[in-house]
Amino acid sequence: MLEIAGAGAASGRLPVVGVMGSGVHSHESLARPLGQGLARIGVHLLTGGGGGVMASVSRGFAEVEDRAGLVIGVMPAATEGPTQAPEGYPNRWVEVAIRTHLNRDGDDSASRNHVNILTSNVVVALPGGRGTASEVALAIRYGRPLVVLGDLQRMRTLPACVDGPMRASVQTAETAREALGFVREFAECRAK
Repeated sequence: MLEIAGAGAASGRLPVVGVMGSGVHSHESLARPLGQGLARIGVHLLTGGGGGVMASVSRGFAEVEDRAGLVIGVMPAATEGPTQAPEGYPNRWVEVAIRTHLNRDGDDSASRNHVNILTSNVVVALPGGRGTASEVALAIRYGRPLVVLGDLQRMRTLPACVDGPMRASVQTAETAREALGFVREFAECRAK
């Protein structure tokens, strides 16, 4: 089982790995094996709780028998308010649905993206749109270990303020296996 500094390792709590990505496109060949691998290394999985990548990675994670971690979904507020789930939320693999009053997108202070990133000990970003891009920017802003998986062209679109050591701290991976290696590496470095 992984231990990531700040994740409550001394108390036996599992680390939280946030996986961010498209709410529309599943990127099944990346997301599902990533979810399966994360479940096998003993972490909780956190997503935005919706469809696309969020559902694919959650499905992969939930399919692993005898896993220690849970699938956590941080959901936006529905138009009707936080007591209602928006259509498509939570996806059927979410085991702990966290309802919020937050209904904005991007890095707006009323966006759940802040909760997603700040709750995660490590962030893995798969291909996605504006929401995913804002989560990548927030991970950098908040100093969360970040692995960009898949569409590596996105590295060219990182915020202009991300230069030097900050840009160098963003890891890239072409496969789920590589991303899992980075998650383990972050864990080992932080545990020392």
